[in-house]
Amino acid sequence: MALQITLAITIVLQFFAATTALKLTKVTKYNLSWILISFGFVFMAVQRLAEFLPFVTGFRPQDFDMIFLWLGATTSLFFAIGVFLIQKIFEHIRRGERETRRQEKVLLNAVVLAEERERRRFATELHDGLGPLLSTIKMSVSALAEAETNPDSLAVIKNTSMAVSEAIKSIQEISNNMSPHMLVNFGIAKAIRNFINKINQSNGLKVIFKTNIIDIRYPTGTEIVVYRSVCELLNNSIKHSQASKVNIDLTADGRTITVVYKDNGIGFDSKALFIDEKRQGTGYFNMLSRINSLKGQLDIKSDKNKGILINISIPIDEQFEENKSILGR
Repeated sequence: MALQITLAITIVLQFFAATTALKLTKVTKYNLSWILISFGFVFMAVQRLAEFLPFVTGFRPQDFDMIFLWLGATTSLFFAIGVFLIQKIFEHIRRGERETRRQEKVLLNAVVLAEERERRRFATELHDGLGPLLSTIKMSVSALAEAETNPDSLAVIKNTSMAVSEAIKSIQEISNNMSPHMLVNFGIAKAIRNFINKINQSNGLKVIFKTNIIDIRYPTGTEIVVYRSVCELLNNSIKHSQASKVNIDLTADGRTITVVYKDNGIGFDSKALFIDEKRQGTGYFNMLSRINSLKGQLDIKSDKNKGILINISIPIDEQFEENKSILGR
């Protein structure tokens, strides 16, 4: 009785497996290997049914020995060939994964470039629109100062002139921070050095910058991500780390652009940085998204009162490297 129950359960499971396998043939794009495996499951289910029938009917399996022998041999052959050819299914899955990653990279890169274009447009409108307007106001105020003789009125005019000058200076700084002309015209190394020079002039944080990149240009998306990442790290050091010194090494070896960033600040718990959902809107999370869009890697090592060590590596597109002399970028 136990054998009959076991055979009955086996038959149900075998037919269920065979049905499921047949349904999956469409998912596998009717791949030959899966079709053979599916029919192997069907033949196995038929064999188990033939073994069960003598317990409930007068069916005699021995009368069909040759048929069952061929059925068993065919089942084994189907499974053997199917397993041998199944690598094509895995290759199909790998191709799908590669295509998905490629599309994600294209999408994220498009977001980065679209954001940068919007920054550049807004910076241009500030510089070319509001900037000249304030300059005109300054000229008018200066002319008014020359004509005014009342000391009280002259003091107000001078204060107004100073305020307009500060506004012009602020607009220039905002415009440059949003879309630095150094990055657009001269590349990441000079743009980063220009940004660092401004920080060093404040006599607060001391930044030491080393690079082997001189006049080499890279894809626009790569330059943007590297520059924005370094700026974000420096801003974090200034605002949060209480560091007095930062070392930045920017290198390129033909295949990869690498940034090594180190400060002597108070540090933080880097293990919880990308785990806590509340931190997902921070600059580090945005930086990670940008770097991932270029198939790069971001490695952060930090502990409390031990400063921070960050390694960023971004692969250089091989086709770009082969053709940069032709493209001129």
